[in-house]
Amino acid sequence: MHEARYYSQLSDGRVLCTLCPHDCHIPDGGRGACAVRYNRGGRLYTLVYDKVVSRAVEAVEKKPLFNFHPGSTAYSIGTVGCNMRCSFCQNWQISQWPKARLPKTLVCKVEGETLCPLLEELEDEVPGEPVTPQGIVAAAMAAGATSIAYTYTEPTIFYELAYDTAVLARERGLKNIFVSNGFISEAPLRELAGVLDAANIDLKFSREESYRHISRARLEPILQAIRLYHELGVWVEVTTLVIPDVNDSDEELAEIARFIHSVGADVPWHVSQFYPAWRMQDVAVTPVETLRRAARIGREAGLHYVYEGNVPGEQGENTNCHHCGALLIERYGFHLRRNRVRQGACPDCGTPVAGVGLG
Repeated sequence: MHEARYYSQLSDGRVLCTLCPHDCHIPDGGRGACAVRYNRGGRLYTLVYDKVVSRAVEAVEKKPLFNFHPGSTAYSIGTVGCNMRCSFCQNWQISQWPKARLPKTLVCKVEGETLCPLLEELEDEVPGEPVTPQGIVAAAMAAGATSIAYTYTEPTIFYELAYDTAVLARERGLKNIFVSNGFISEAPLRELAGVLDAANIDLKFSREESYRHISRARLEPILQAIRLYHELGVWVEVTTLVIPDVNDSDEELAEIARFIHSVGADVPWHVSQFYPAWRMQDVAVTPVETLRRAARIGREAGLHYVYEGNVPGEQGENTNCHHCGALLIERYGFHLRRNRVRQGACPDCGTPVAGVGLG
């Protein structure tokens, strides 16, 4: 096991984990809300520093990042675990794996839910392929990837692996991408921003009660993280999975759009189609018309780049000039068909196109 960062020792063998805003008080033998940070004898350890459960070479558009090196590939990695418990999680089999397999002998509670049992032997329980930061970077280079994406589950919970890998990746000329729920504390975010090039942050709701009841988290730290990533120079795009009868009202979509605009009109917003998953199997797929309505609300709020996700062929994936409306980048799903951006600007009217490595 690898000793974790961002924690302090308390009395009676307890530790305070300060990696994310849960600020878990973890007893000796217990785990935090993510279920992959373990207190042994007053020291906090990460159980996923050397175990990757998923890896793939993917289009950067799949993250989704549309205004960041379009058409490039990202070497994507993820471990088990998450610091949220979203009822609609699309990757619940790996994000919730540690929480679903813990004996409930000793408990701490986060948002009223049992998450921290006592475990004596951990080394062989966490699934994953053995990895090192050096090996991940070497594999990304061999694959010809432009970037490494820390994704699939919540990369904050494998912070030590992600950060050490990102440092080496930066030295080799690779870009680093976080695909995150944004539930991270300020100190690790500031450190991470020094080696991070882009982040796609999920902004799931604009309502505190929805975050608490559906995702077991809080809204304000996520808003703060989006602002801070942007202020620190990380290229930020925001995704909202639009769920019927949950967050698809005009009012809530407008609230999300206005917040993003307050961060920056050039921050892209992805409004994505929901598919039934995990504890929301009985919720319908998002109608395409709902996505179009959400995109219209985003543009009316003043956002320059609004994308409709998970609906290939509907043309909501294309990048258009926000000044003259010209088609700039044509996509079908995650596939780039054409890129007309020249020297970072629209070839028709000369308006600058916000982003990184656009052409």
